[in-house]
Amino acid sequence: MHLFKGNYRWFIVFLLFIATTINYVDRQLLGLLKPMLEKEFNWSESDFARIVMAFSAAYAIGLLLAGRFIDRVGTKAGISISVIFWSLAGMAHALAKSVSGFIVARLSLGLGESGNFPGAAKAVAEWFPKRERGIATGIFNAGPSVGVIVSLIMVPLILQNYGWQEVFWITGALGFIWLIFWIRFFEIPQKQHRLSAAELSLISENETPVITHKLKITWGKLFLFPQTWAMVAGKFFIDPIFWFFLFWLPSYFSEAFSLDLKKPSLPLMTIYLAATLGSFGGGLLSSWLIRKGWSALNARKFSLFVVAVAEVSILFTQFASGPWMAVALISISIAFHQAWSTNIFTMASDLFPVEAVG
Repeated sequence: MHLFKGNYRWFIVFLLFIATTINYVDRQLLGLLKPMLEKEFNWSESDFARIVMAFSAAYAIGLLLAGRFIDRVGTKAGISISVIFWSLAGMAHALAKSVSGFIVARLSLGLGESGNFPGAAKAVAEWFPKRERGIATGIFNAGPSVGVIVSLIMVPLILQNYGWQEVFWITGALGFIWLIFWIRFFEIPQKQHRLSAAELSLISENETPVITHKLKITWGKLFLFPQTWAMVAGKFFIDPIFWFFLFWLPSYFSEAFSLDLKKPSLPLMTIYLAATLGSFGGGLLSSWLIRKGWSALNARKFSLFVVAVAEVSILFTQFASGPWMAVALISISIAFHQAWSTNIFTMASDLFPVEAVG
């Protein structure tokens, strides 16, 4: 790993970025295959909505369980188990023969995928000083939009030679390939022999020593902290926006502008490229403010306020008269959304001890 000598932490966040990308490739497939599956299984919009809701409900429940689980077993084991679970669940979609079958597969996928973001946020807290966490979070949080772009390329290529079942088999296998690198190269900084003393010192700057015993934080105690409710409220109000874009945007362009989802889609790629840039930009903004002397919390809150106001621009999309006008307006809004997402995830590592970030 000579390429990352002195900067091994950036290799770790690169692995987290790839994992998050794969996570969203698996998550996005159903939206891209929706027109094809609707015809084959005679789905109604209500059927598709129930399948999407199954994933959302399982993901919400899974987040509560996965974060605590990862805090207990450790980042390496927790993320590994999560990737194995969601990769198998992704492949299981190929076996579904009915709405009920897809609901079961989506429930399993939601439970498995829920471990990715708590695990990634915890890894960033373990591997980065506060002044770099915004950028690091921005990198792995670019995974959702890059994952959508990758799926927009992969799905048509696979469909040219195979059926929709093979789409799930092939993409599901990606998680197991990634797992080889994760198991080989990840350890917490204090146990990572590839880490230089200088980089370890940088990672640990201004941080309290790592607690060697298991820190016990009960649910009752956790919900007494005002920062817990700040995180809950922030995610509650903002997450449905990106999920709406994720699951319904391909169908919207297909129906409103006759976009052929069996071919690589430049309009959708453009939108999710904007999301990638927004994810980086949100992390860069708060990190820049910290370097200018702002406290980490004030830098995050100011960044959240600015992008929240800017994201209201989505209201103008209703007046779009053509596909590229819609692309431009949605791209602006989704970029600001991902800038928000980056900073709200980073706040978890600012407001809680490393042992409780998940």
